[in-house]
Amino acid sequence: MNPAAPAAHQAAALLLGYPGPDWPARHALVRDCLTELTVPAATPLLRFCAAVDGVPVLDLASAYVRTFDRSRRRTLHLTYYTDGDTRRRGGTLAALKAHYRAHGWAPPEDELPDHLPLMLEFAARCPDPGTRLLLDHRAALELLRMALTDHGSPYADILCAVCDTLPGPSPADRAAALALARGGPPTETVGLAPFAANTPTATPLARGTGQ
Repeated sequence: MNPAAPAAHQAAALLLGYPGPDWPARHALVRDCLTELTVPAATPLLRFCAAVDGVPVLDLASAYVRTFDRSRRRTLHLTYYTDGDTRRRGGTLAALKAHYRAHGWAPPEDELPDHLPLMLEFAARCPDPGTRLLLDHRAALELLRMALTDHGSPYADILCAVCDTLPGPSPADRAAALALARGGPPTETVGLAPFAANTPTATPLARGTGQ
């Protein structure tokens, strides 16, 4: 495992959190810490920090909602990419909770266990099982990265950094990532259907208006 991966995962977790009133201090703290992190993953994370520097918190929060909460293609809940809105997803979420508990970590009750910032927090605190968990969801991470890139979102840089910390080759393209995603739901194909088609590129996050 990359010894600097936990620091990159912690930074990504903080940057992917909802930009509430604490955002300016959180952004400054992560940016300052990243300048001392001499690993490849620091470069795209710092690029994201620069892209959102000076954006008013309310504008950034609005763009965050448009980016992640109003598009199934860009959700931060990773099991959606493989299980969709199916009964199977409930079992996957329960297994995730059990996995966290087995390693002595209790995630917050007000968030689903497949939320990417939460997974990254776990990976930062429990590097070996956390990295394996991210690898188990490699296809979802790659699909989210591709969707954010298509959207023209600076958040794509955070996903690039996360994917860069993982061992092994990345899927070459969207088709390869879809093939890794366990085939998707066998009948209730809500989760993967939107990912089959290309999407137009939107304007950057700070100025974006669409989904």
